[in-house]
Amino acid sequence: MRLRSLGKSSLLAGLLFVGVVLVGCAKKPVAISLPPPPPVPAAPPARPTITLQVSSTFIQKGETVTLSWSSTNATSLTISPGIGSVSPEGASRVTPDSSTTYTLTATGAGGTADASARITVAAAPPPPAPPQPKATIEELFRASVFDAFFDLDRADVRPDARDALARTAEFLRSYSEIKVTIEGHCDERGSTEYNLALGERRAQAVRQFLISLGVASERMETVSFGKEKQFCITSDEDCWQLNRRGHFTMAR
Repeated sequence: MRLRSLGKSSLLAGLLFVGVVLVGCAKKPVAISLPPPPPVPAAPPARPTITLQVSSTFIQKGETVTLSWSSTNATSLTISPGIGSVSPEGASRVTPDSSTTYTLTATGAGGTADASARITVAAAPPPPAPPQPKATIEELFRASVFDAFFDLDRADVRPDARDALARTAEFLRSYSEIKVTIEGHCDERGSTEYNLALGERRAQAVRQFLISLGVASERMETVSFGKEKQFCITSDEDCWQLNRRGHFTMAR
C-alpha cells in the first residue's frame, strides 16, 4: 500500500513539474500600438450670402429711391455704380438720371457673391405748352371770310362763289357784332363808268346772297371801285379773273 501511495505521489510531482516548466516556457503576450486616427479635415469657409432690394423699381426722372442690403460671411462689400464700399448691412438713397442697374458685390473667405437691382427711370413729361394767344377778331375775319369771284361782264353769283359765301355767312352769323363793307371790283378792261356800275352790281349781288343765308342787311354796306383798285396788274386772263370779285373788309 505504501508503495502505491509513493508511486502516485511521484506521478503527481512529475506532472506538476512538467506543468511548471511548460508555463515557464510560454511566451508573454505583446501589446500592439495602433497609429492615431487622421485628424478630421476642417470645413471650407462658407460662401458669402447677400440681398439687395430697392424701394421702387420704376420712377420719374428726378425722384429718389432707397437701396437696402444685407450680407453674411462677407469681409468687404461694394455697390456700383457710384456708391462704392458699404457696410455689411445698410441703406442708401439714390437719384439716378437714367435707368440704372445697381450691383452689390460681396467678398469673403469662401468666395464672392453678386446681387443686382434695376431702377427704370421714365423721362420727365414735357412742360405744358404755353397757352396760345387768342386770335384777334381781325385775324379771325381774314381766316374765315372769303371773296366771291365773277365771270367777265357778269354780276351773278356763280357756284364756286356760293360755296365761299356760305362759309362767310356762317362766320358772320357767329360774330353778330361784326359789320362789313362789300367792295365790287372789275378788271382793267372797259371804261371807268362801265366798271363802276358793274362793280356796284357785283357788290349788291353778294349782299343779297348773304341776306338769303341769314346775315342781317343792316350789317352790310356796299361800295364799287370798278377798275380803280386792282389786286393783280398783269394783263392776262389769270390776273383779270383775280380782279373780278366781291371783296370784304371790316367796317370801322
